[in-house]
Parts: sequence; structure tokens; C-alpha cells
Amino acid sequence: MTAPVFLSEPGELDGTTAVLTGAEGRHAAAVRRMAVGETVHLVDGAGTRARCRVVEVGKERVVCAVEERGTDPQPSPPLTVVQALPKGDRGELAVEVMTEAGVDRIVPWAAERCITRWKPERAAKSLGKWRSTAREAAKQSRRSRIPEVADLAGIGDVCARIASARVGIVLHEEADSRLSQLPLPVGSAAAAGDPPRAEDAPAAVPDGIVVVVGPEGGFAESELRALDAAGAVRALLGSTVLRTSTAGVAALAVLQARCGRW
Repeated sequence: MTAPVFLSEPGELDGTTAVLTGAEGRHAAAVRRMAVGETVHLVDGAGTRARCRVVEVGKERVVCAVEERGTDPQPSPPLTVVQALPKGDRGELAVEVMTEAGVDRIVPWAAERCITRWKPERAAKSLGKWRSTAREAAKQSRRSRIPEVADLAGIGDVCARIASARVGIVLHEEADSRLSQLPLPVGSAAAAGDPPRAEDAPAAVPDGIVVVVGPEGGFAESELRALDAAGAVRALLGSTVLRTSTAGVAALAVLQARCGRW
């Protein structure tokens, strides 16, 4: 079994020792019951991974000796899922399984026919739940990078992402083409022969492939027209109809395999 992963603050992995305190320290010491001599991986959420040996365990504090340190490469092409807000706690479920499947960015979308609405006074709390879920799912799946959970988007924001992406895909049950058959980029933009874009800032995950998942009530016709105009292509996952909370992870599995990331 692979070593457990714990999150460290940025910069704390630069030295020869690293100390887990607070919630991470309590989890390592009291929940996982890490013991002196065990191996753990500490990550900063942005790609840095350190293989460490536990040298001291307190009640809410674990001291680790850094034995090996490196940066995991950014998977390419980057995968973004625009997720229409599902009802109930299915939003957190969608974030959890998509994080486990390797998504790089999740964009919550207030689609016209969403049953759930993030009211202004509760939007920050709801967004915080999604981000916390992504953080915990990244640790569970041994990722060194926590996927970005963007701010709540409207249709204009979604269309802008589609327009700037290398490939924009709308999952639609009446599409003529299957997702498994669409032409897709493989590997990095440079490997595919595409020139670098000025908007692809090193600090951010560029929109390589963007997948749009609609709400329980389906896309509004005005939304489909806007997405078409932005350059999106419609694609079918299969003969069955998936919930909005599971369509994203199914699409990610197809894309991960087809783009050479899996």
C-alpha cells in the first residue's frame, strides 16, 4: 500500500525536516496513529512531494525527516469540468469523485435549470465545502496537486472558458458524436504542435480540454446556442443517462485514457 499523504504549508518542505501541526498534525497523530519510523508523503497541494520518515510523534504534532523531495509534473492536457450545481449533497459527491479521477479544475455553474441555487449569503459557504472536499479527496487519492475549484460561474464565464480552450465539449444525450470518438489532443501543447498562448500563465492551470456537464433539468436552448457559438462540440457518453453528479467522472475516465494521462 502506498504511503499516506498529508498536506504541508507552502515552503515548509524546503528544509531537512517538516512539522505537521493543527488539523493535519491531529489527523496524522490521533487518527492515522503514525509511528516513529513510518514513511509518509508530504505535499504542498501545488505539485511538490516529499518522501519523509516520522521521527517524533506528539498529541497533535508529527515531526518528519525529509528524505527525498521533488515536483510531480503537471498532467497534460489539463482537464477542466464545468459542473452545473447538483441538488443536495451531490455537489460534494461530484467534486470528490472527479478529484479522485484526476480533474485539474472544477467550475461550479449556476445553469438556468439548476434546482439548487447558491444564494449570495450562502455562496461562500457552499464554495468552501466544494474546496474542502477537493482537498480531502486529493489527499485520499495520493495527489500532490489539489484541483482548483473556481468561483461560481454564469453562462458568460463558461462560454469564455470554451472559447479559450483547446477543446470545448458539451455532454448532451442527443449528440451525434460519442466522446470516445472525438479528435482530442494528446500530451502537452508543445508536443501537439500548438504554439504557447499568452493567457496560459505558469501559475494557473490553462483550459486545455473543458467539459460542460448540464443540470438535472437539462440545458436551456439559449445556453446551448451560446455554447455552440463559443466553439463547443456536443458529445454523447453512451446509451444510458447519467446523473449530473456522475457524468463528469465518467467523462474524465474516457478523456484520461484517450489523452494518454492514464
